[in-house]
Parts: sequence; C-alpha cells; structure tokens
Amino acid sequence: MKRTPTGTWLPSWVPQSTTNISALLLFLLHGELSGGYDGSMLNGLNILPSYTDYFQLTPATTGLNTASIFIGSILGPLFAGVAADRLGRRPAIFWGTLITLMGVVLQTAAQNIAMFVLARVMLGFGAQISGVAAGVYLSETFPNRWRAWGVGLLNNFYYVGALIAAGITLGTGEWQSTWAWRAPSLFQGIFSLLCICILPFVPESPRWLVHRGLYEEARTVVAQTNSDGNLANPIAIAVYKEILDTIEFEKKEGRSMSPLEIVRTPVARRRVLVGMSAGPFSCIAGNIIASYYLGDELDTAGVTETRDQLKANVVLNVWCLLCALTGTHLAANWGRKPTAMLSQTLLIACLFVIGGLSKIYADDPEGASQHLIYGDVAVMFLFQGFYSLAWTPLLYLYPPEVMNYSIRANGLAFSAFGLSALALLLVFVMPIGIANIGWRMYMINGAWDIAVLILIAVFWVETKGKTLEEIDAIFEGHKHSSVPDVELVRKGEAMVDVKLVEGEMRHEQLRRG
Repeated sequence: MKRTPTGTWLPSWVPQSTTNISALLLFLLHGELSGGYDGSMLNGLNILPSYTDYFQLTPATTGLNTASIFIGSILGPLFAGVAADRLGRRPAIFWGTLITLMGVVLQTAAQNIAMFVLARVMLGFGAQISGVAAGVYLSETFPNRWRAWGVGLLNNFYYVGALIAAGITLGTGEWQSTWAWRAPSLFQGIFSLLCICILPFVPESPRWLVHRGLYEEARTVVAQTNSDGNLANPIAIAVYKEILDTIEFEKKEGRSMSPLEIVRTPVARRRVLVGMSAGPFSCIAGNIIASYYLGDELDTAGVTETRDQLKANVVLNVWCLLCALTGTHLAANWGRKPTAMLSQTLLIACLFVIGGLSKIYADDPEGASQHLIYGDVAVMFLFQGFYSLAWTPLLYLYPPEVMNYSIRANGLAFSAFGLSALALLLVFVMPIGIANIGWRMYMINGAWDIAVLILIAVFWVETKGKTLEEIDAIFEGHKHSSVPDVELVRKGEAMVDVKLVEGEMRHEQLRRG
C-alpha cells in the first residue's frame, strides 16, 4: 500500500497493483447493492401481513410507503453533481453513504407511516448523492479495457442486493413480530458500512485531480490504475496525456462546472439528452411492476400464496443477476447500442404476451388452467431477465461515457433526476393502475416501449472501445489530444514516443507556471 495524495480531506493508501485497485473499486458498488436490496425488501414487505397490518396499509399508503424513497431520489440529484465536482468524487460518496446509513436506522425504528416515509426520503437522498458520485468516479477511474464491467456492475449489483433481501425476507417472513420487517431493514445498513471502510483504500478520480491542477497526483493515479504504478508505461502515458489535453481544452473553451453548462451549447445539450435518456428509458420499460409490486403482478397471474410469492422473489433475482452479467458481456464486446435495442425488442414482445395471458386469466379466474398460470409467470420472469440484459448495466455505464468532463457529474445527476421523477410517479400509480385496469397496464407499457426503441435506433451513439476523451470525436468531430487512441496502443497497432510526450508535458507544466 502506498499513500497517495487526493487533494481532499479524505486520505488514501492504494495498492500498487492495477488488478487489486480494480477489485477494491468493485466494493464501491454499495449504492446499487443497497438499491436492489431496498426494492426486493419492499417487494417482500408488501407481501408480509406483519408489515401491511402494522401500518394498516391501503393501496394509496402502500404506494406512498414504497414510492417515498423517490422523493429523496428527486431531491438528491439537485445536490449530487455539484457535490461530486466541488468536494471530490470520494468525499461525495462518503457523505451520501452516511446519509443513507442514517435513513436505514430511522426506517428500522419506524413507529408510523410518517416516520417510515421520512426515513425512505433520507435513503433516497443519500443514495442519489453517493450513486451519482460513484457512477462518475468509476467511469473516470477504471482502466478503459475494464470500464464496461467496472461501471456496468454498479447497477448489476442491484440484483445481488435484491437476492440478499429476498433471502432475508423469506427467512424472517414467518416471524410473529414487527422484526419480520425491521430485521431486513436493519441489514440494509451493512452495505453502507462496507463502502465507508473501503473508501480510504482507493484513489481519487484522475480527471478531477487534473481539473484541480493536481497534475502529479493525477498522473500517479493513472499509472496505478493502468500500469501497476509504472509512470513511464506507454498506455499510462497515453491515458494521462488524453486527460490532460482534453481538460485543458475545455478550460480554454470557457467550459465551467456550473449545472447550467449542460444546456449552454448545442453539443452539450445533445450529449446530455442522449446520455440522460438511459434513465427515463429504463424507468418506463416496465420493470417497475415486478421491482416493487411482484405480489400484485403474481396475483394477476393466479399465484396468490404468500410463501410462493416470496420464493418467486428469490428465483427472480437469481435469474435477473445472470441476465445482467450476460448483458454486461454483450455491452463490452458487442456494443452499448445494439445491446439496448435487442433488450428493448424482447421487452416489447413480452409485455404484449403478458397482457394477453393476464386478460385470459382475468376473464375466467376459476376456469384458468395451471398451464396458463405457469406460462404467464414464465413470461413475467423472461421480461425481467430481458430488462436486465441492457438496462441494468447501461443505466450507469452509458450516461458518463457520453458526457464530457465539464458536464459529466451534473449531467449524470440530471439523468438520475429524470429517472427518479418518473419512478416516483410510476411506483405510486402502478398499484392503483393494476387494481383498476389490470392487464391493460401491460399493453399501454408495451406501446410506449416501441417509441423508446425508435429513439434508441435513431439518436444513440456507440461508445465501445473508446476512452472518455476519445468519445469527444463522435460529438465534436475530433478528439483534443494528439496521442494515438489508447486501445490501439494496448494492441500494439500504434506507438507512443514516451520521451517526446514527456517533453511536451514538461513544457506545458512550465508554461502553466
């Protein structure tokens, strides 16, 4: 371990192995561990009589208890981007995680709906602060060749947390006390504690350090995360020079870190609209129903026993995790855009099939065959898996790739805001919609998913195999550095004149004073 300057109050002791650093970075996936845990836990709690009876829930208060986390999720992004830019990526993760932990404690101790809702608002607020900062941090810190996996796993871990929660609620579901739902809530805090313990052992974002003028510190981090600490490695030199040149170009252009920068120029607006679309598109895809109201969804298919629904919750999360990992592989090797289009096409087909089968069951519940029920449940499970193929890894992977440094944190926060605003509406409305129009909800959802598929096909760009700086060429016509593309250097298809680049960087350093 080597002490590495971070330019912040939060110190860092970093291993001198790129592989070990990348492994430690994976522990910062706590935000989606907690988010997945929360969604699955609420799925389980909404099935448990000990929870619904304790709060005397109606369809409206069930929606309020569940959706209140998105009130905090709407407020959090208003501060998340600014916090990540001003405080540093790691300190922003720390403060967001601490707020989340406080929300967990309050939720566990809740005595009434008001206390439960307040706790969930805090949970959502803290999770968005740390989630936005983590998404930006991981995209800026992971070496390019591992970025799809490193950042894609941020949201894939949603299902790891969900699986843990499903198992815990299945185990506590038969307890004859309020600890049947309080215990699962308390366990949610473990992920936040783990993150706080790991933060001192990972470096600060090299791009944030360069923007702050901490050039040597940034170069050290680039070497640590790309070449086992070797400052003279050609790949580390190429990565650092791209970062240095690009951020210097943005400064000369007068690009600020203000939230208004995301709408200042046509290029910025295009980058934000393309990048932030992943949030709303994933939200309206249709998974809200199974993510928070699996019990209601299974009721429409004829699976009504509490124990059977809890078991289905466990199986569903195992299946979704496997699909999310498959989707990350596709995004890394096939590309972000084709993976999204494949997933969206499969989702549309599933929604119309689910709607049709649910209508048949609703027309004659007593005469419905077991084959119909099992078929409906099977397609529901397929739907969640197909959703996980693209939207789970791409939700945090795609936005920071598309946005350049000056708008990255605020742009990702804007994306999170759009997602949370829609989620607040949909999570509250879905149980009411299912109760009133049943199978028609699936048909409506399938129709708007067709529009989303068209938008992806027309407007999305491909970012596979490029560093964050090289993606500038897609939007601005050229990248802002003269060094060869990093992947070409890695593959031996291009060479970096290390002495020449070192001389250029020394000259630039003297010029800056």
